Amino acid sequence: IGIPIRELAGRAAALGRGEAVAPLATPVREVNRVAGELGAASASLGEREAALRRSEERFRLAATAYQGAVYDLDPATGRVERTAGIEAITGVGAEACEPTVEWWRERIHPDDAERAWGAIARAVEGGVGRYDVEYRVAHADGRFVRVRDTALVVRDAGGRPVRVVGSAVDVTARRQTEAALRANEARLRAILGTVPVGVVIAEAPSGRIVEGNKEAERVFGHPVLPSPDAESYREWVAHHPDGRRVEAAEYPLSRVVRGGEEHAELEVLYLRGDEREAWVRLVAAPIRDEAGRTVGGVVACLDVDREKRAEAGLRRLNGELESRVAERTAERDRMWRLSTDLMVVARFDRTIVAVNPAWTALLGWTEGELVGESLTGLVHPDDVERTLAEAGKLSRGLTTLRFENRYRHKDGSCRWLSWTAVPAGGFVHGVGRDITAERAAQAELAEAQEQLRQAQKMEAVGQLTGGVAHDFNNLLQVVLGSLDLLRRRVPDADERTRRSIQGATEAAKRGAVLTARLLAFSRRQTLDPKPVEPNKLVAGMSDLLRRSLGEAVRIETVLAGGLWRACADPNQLENAILNLAVNARDAMPEAGGKLTIETANAHLDERYAREHADVPAGQYVMIAVSDTGTGMSPEVASKAFEPFFTTKDVGQGTGLGLSQVYGFVRQSGGHVKIYSEPGEGTTVKIYLPRLHGAAEAAGARGGAESDRTLPLPNGEGETVLVVEDEENVRRFTTEALRDLGYRVLEAGGAAAALRLLDAHGAEVDLLFTDVVMPEANGRKLADEALRRRPGLKVLFTTGYSRNAIIHNGALDPGVQLIGKPFTVEELAAKLRAVLGRRERQAASAGR
Repeated sequence: IGIPIRELAGRAAALGRGEAVAPLATPVREVNRVAGELGAASASLGEREAALRRSEERFRLAATAYQGAVYDLDPATGRVERTAGIEAITGVGAEACEPTVEWWRERIHPDDAERAWGAIARAVEGGVGRYDVEYRVAHADGRFVRVRDTALVVRDAGGRPVRVVGSAVDVTARRQTEAALRANEARLRAILGTVPVGVVIAEAPSGRIVEGNKEAERVFGHPVLPSPDAESYREWVAHHPDGRRVEAAEYPLSRVVRGGEEHAELEVLYLRGDEREAWVRLVAAPIRDEAGRTVGGVVACLDVDREKRAEAGLRRLNGELESRVAERTAERDRMWRLSTDLMVVARFDRTIVAVNPAWTALLGWTEGELVGESLTGLVHPDDVERTLAEAGKLSRGLTTLRFENRYRHKDGSCRWLSWTAVPAGGFVHGVGRDITAERAAQAELAEAQEQLRQAQKMEAVGQLTGGVAHDFNNLLQVVLGSLDLLRRRVPDADERTRRSIQGATEAAKRGAVLTARLLAFSRRQTLDPKPVEPNKLVAGMSDLLRRSLGEAVRIETVLAGGLWRACADPNQLENAILNLAVNARDAMPEAGGKLTIETANAHLDERYAREHADVPAGQYVMIAVSDTGTGMSPEVASKAFEPFFTTKDVGQGTGLGLSQVYGFVRQSGGHVKIYSEPGEGTTVKIYLPRLHGAAEAAGARGGAESDRTLPLPNGEGETVLVVEDEENVRRFTTEALRDLGYRVLEAGGAAAALRLLDAHGAEVDLLFTDVVMPEANGRKLADEALRRRPGLKVLFTTGYSRNAIIHNGALDPGVQLIGKPFTVEELAAKLRAVLGRRERQAASAGR
């Protein structure tokens, strides 16, 4: 109205003080009019404020009800206003939620941060009006929550972002549901691809086909998905040979209830895509949602053409139906009576209702003895619990396949049975097959495999011990040979020196015995197999055994009449029996006991051979050594043949006695077996292959011959070529030969030896070579030397043959060998035996 407010206020104050005030230039009525307009405007403003408050209240309530967090971001300051939904997403209380962008950014999963923040930055800074991105955010309980972040970027007139208003929603459960749905769809497709039934899935109420499998295409002869003009699966299947389309209701339709759900069954005479008429059975079931509304249907499509045509044929043969039924009934009855498998009908409480005659043949029980009894009463006590558990599955409608348990025979023995059983018609119908022989065969196979593993382990240990014995023999050769030379070169040494030399020599000889046992176990010792009569050998050992075992042990021999001969090294066989006897003595109490040595002819059949790896079936000579000692547990007996295994106290045994026996017997082509029980004594049986054919000219030996003691001869100027890769062994050998009067040429390997042989020609009388050498073994060297010098004498030496000159435990024909370690006396005797003193003297006289 043109009157300043300040003026009006001033006039009002003056009137309050009683001062005179000039009249207003504007008429009062005009003022009243303006005042009325102001009042109306004030009332309108109040209504607007109330509407704004109502709008804010609606927004607040909507944000509270919203299952997410609504936020308002100031891009310039990074400040954010959020609703309480942020607490549900992060699990962080309102007081701990910082109103900044950085606080939220730090909670984003490291693998998602760059992608998510890049999308937001592009929307805010790049001019895009909105963004929609998913990423993972850390929850207070340590897991990550998947969030969908959607926002609108508000810009000013210049296009600068001034606000970002958006919402963050926890979509973890939704994505999990979607993933589960995809997995279910994949499983459904996999099932549809493998089931041998055509399946079609349609929507409701349209009937549009949404899925189908290859079997459905095979049944109908054309693709599952309909042609563009087909509206539903009803049209898809409703083809008739006369070419017209018909409604499904025209076909015979029946409804059955399965699992509480009504199914429709329909049979259609269908004209396939290959123009062939075929009957198809359709079984349809509805698909319902959680509210029970039908949202689709599943249709199973079965090719029943053969079945329908068979039914037609049966109708044509209706007159023969009764006879055919009677015939089939008779067939089933014959199968029931003639089957060798057990057949039984029982109630779910396991009471027997009917059994076939096979029960009597297999288990000895008659039908009268079984009907009315419980099946469980015949089950082996150890199998009852498993059988009851399987019976519980049958009562729940499950089928039993190949369930194995033991049933009691009437004579008290047991039979292993494999059962197939199905529940039907309120009864359990079962068929049991006798698998006792199969189980026994499996047990035999398992035992044979264990025997094979044990044999492989012993073979591996044997190879290792053989290598150790070879190196140890070379060391012992140097020690024992040096002591021997020292004793010969210092004959007038004082008593103390002689005792020292003698003690060292005895120790070296014990080491040689130890390596010999290692070689025996590893089956690398040199054997001299001859025809042996075990009875004579055992009888000839009586005095030796009595002296070795002492008076506390009674010795008894049980020698079989008509005992076969064996082919073995007599010395090693005597050592084996002596080792067993000494072990038996140590296993008997201090009061002594009885030792029994028994001989017998034995035949190891194919079954025994299958149960014991590497044991050929055939005829054997058995020598058993039994004692009345403390016996062994199965665990100890399984390790008894392993080298260095012993139950004796420290210093009372090396653990190689039984190992030597094992190696000798196996190398001789035989077999050794331990039978023992704690407190009942032990029996060790040696099986040696029977010797067929006539004895050699020397006859079968009854015992080992004593070695002849030869005088120590000197060389008569002969030349010996010594080939040895071990320098210390070579040095001893050359010194020993020179002491014996021989001329010596020495070489460290095959190549050097051949050069010396070529250089000295006919001067060399004997080649003395080690067998195991790095360049070429001694056998190859000898073959080449004999090719260059026919008639050259050859003497081999070795601590470990490795099959170069020894095969199947015996030296190759014509091979001369002296084993390491050897003494000077043994070397001298062997050289004279190979060179032949008399032969050489005769040759010299002739010249």
